[in-house]
Amino acid sequence: MDLLAQLNVKGLTCGALATLVIVSALGVALAHNILYSGFALMGTLVGVAGLYLFIGADLLGIAQLLIYVGGILVLLLFAVLLTNRIGAVKVSNQSVHLAPGGGGAMLVLLLLAKIIFQTQWPQTEAVVAPTTARLGDAFLREYLLPFELVSVLLLMALVGTMVIARRAAKDSPKTQVETDALRRLE
Repeated sequence: MDLLAQLNVKGLTCGALATLVIVSALGVALAHNILYSGFALMGTLVGVAGLYLFIGADLLGIAQLLIYVGGILVLLLFAVLLTNRIGAVKVSNQSVHLAPGGGGAMLVLLLLAKIIFQTQWPQTEAVVAPTTARLGDAFLREYLLPFELVSVLLLMALVGTMVIARRAAKDSPKTQVETDALRRLE
């Protein structure tokens, strides 16, 4: 049990972040309410960002927080909260094959536990150095033109999406409420 002898603050921090990711991922998969799944997904994404920061990949960790947690997840939660009659949709998540899947998962878990406890883990010290300084310098010097072109491309995609959504909204008002909402948009 060489692994147990190596536990320190760093090991406990990594274990806590990994546990957060696993428990939150189980919450995403097993929650009966889609809103609870969305909040569990936030725990998973924050845990992964913490693991990125823990291993010294500060750019990936901050990008994970900004893009996935700050952007995509917030958009997903707003979409869930603003969807009308989401409770009226009957989505079945019956655990039809729970016993065989659970048995297979337990076998994989036991195999992973055996590998973890029998491996001689090397002890290395991470060099604390920011990884974003060189990247920021490259974005503002030799890759400035491609960086700006990508930002213009993303802006055009956003405007195109708005035009397509507005055209689709104009084409098909089916009820009086939709017609009134469309008039307010114009």
